[in-house]
Amino acid sequence: MKSFYDQLRDRSQKRIALLVDPDGYNDKGLNDLVGYINMNPPDLLLVGGSLLFNPIEITITVLKLGTSLPVFLFPGNCFQLSDRADGILFLSLISGRNPEFLIGNHVLAAPHLHRAGIEVIPTGYMLIENGKSTSVEYMSNSTPIPGNKPDIGVATAMAGEMLGLKSIYLEAGSGAAYPVAREMISAIRKYISLPLIVGGGIRTPETALEVFDAGADLIVVGNAIEKEPKLIKEFCEARNSLNK
Repeated sequence: MKSFYDQLRDRSQKRIALLVDPDGYNDKGLNDLVGYINMNPPDLLLVGGSLLFNPIEITITVLKLGTSLPVFLFPGNCFQLSDRADGILFLSLISGRNPEFLIGNHVLAAPHLHRAGIEVIPTGYMLIENGKSTSVEYMSNSTPIPGNKPDIGVATAMAGEMLGLKSIYLEAGSGAAYPVAREMISAIRKYISLPLIVGGGIRTPETALEVFDAGADLIVVGNAIEKEPKLIKEFCEARNSLNK
């Protein structure tokens, strides 16, 4: 069976990941979400958040038992680890200069991930300015790349690829005022060969199509589905319209 990364490298297909914040759902809400997922499955489930009060293992277990989709960790820090996940986006915050989020947390997490034997996808994580301060910006103590400076974004993504990272993630932030600009996405897509992931501020299927058209291979939606789970169907239909 192909790893998820092998699937992601097939850039002929567009994909959707659903980010599930353990603090965003109560027991009933999470079980209801599983029902919507099974009716209109995305390609990947991500679990994590900037700061969590609820155990990550419970959310992962419910998703694993209730669906057949791969469940990956999307950790806000090195405490958000679990052997129950299928894999992890091993995020290195290459847009910032905070050493803890570039390599420090990774050193602490590496022995655990080695023991767990889950799929690890080294990912260059790039915060892009979106018009408002975000949780990840505050928690990482780092400054986003200006949204109107695609040259900085391109150089940063190129450096990530040259360093051996296996994917690039452009993040506008949870609850972003607007998504990563089309010009930023298309400029980066032109200069890197890695799978390109884009998240933050994608609230409608129309926006998802625009982000895909700009060059994203995988988009991540979270807040929009948390507020209205039925939107999963529309996002998946938008993806399917491109994969015919």
